[in-house]
Amino acid sequence: MLKKIAIFASGTGSNATKIVAHFKDHASISVALVVSNKATAPVLQMATTNHIPTLLLNRTSFYETEQLLENLARHQIDFIALAGFLWLIPPYLVKAFEQRMVNIHPALLPKYGGKGMYGMNVHKAVQANGEKESGITIHFVNEQYDEGGAIFQAACGIEPIDDPIAIRNKVLQLEHYYFPRIIEGLLE
Repeated sequence: MLKKIAIFASGTGSNATKIVAHFKDHASISVALVVSNKATAPVLQMATTNHIPTLLLNRTSFYETEQLLENLARHQIDFIALAGFLWLIPPYLVKAFEQRMVNIHPALLPKYGGKGMYGMNVHKAVQANGEKESGITIHFVNEQYDEGGAIFQAACGIEPIDDPIAIRNKVLQLEHYYFPRIIEGLLE
């Protein structure tokens, strides 16, 4: 039976792109929808290029109605992957996709998680604190930022000369390699 993934992303979508590529010819898993909260997010163009339907979220509707669940049902979504999606997930969505919604965080949680801790904010904090390593955490989503149960972590070493961009590049390599594979493992 085909399992269908929705990817939620707010920006460029480099992880979304890797997930789409990973499942392009997969026998039992496909990316069926890309959801964004930003009309100008490049991830939407990537989805269109790959013939994947898109959905643009309205903040009021997202938080004050459960209309999104109808849209996800229409696309027969089984699983949600958050790939750089910056809005806090509302309780109705967490409940509907309990243990079927994952996020990737660019740090080794519980360090450097929470509201405002995304992207370069994380890498700057990691460097400022003189950490010897950073990495990724793939975790289930709950009603709090970055507090759902960890599924997988991978670390990379940080050299004293590494600036936040160098740290980001090391972490992105881990994200791009592991995120599609962990999703696949959860769905098979």
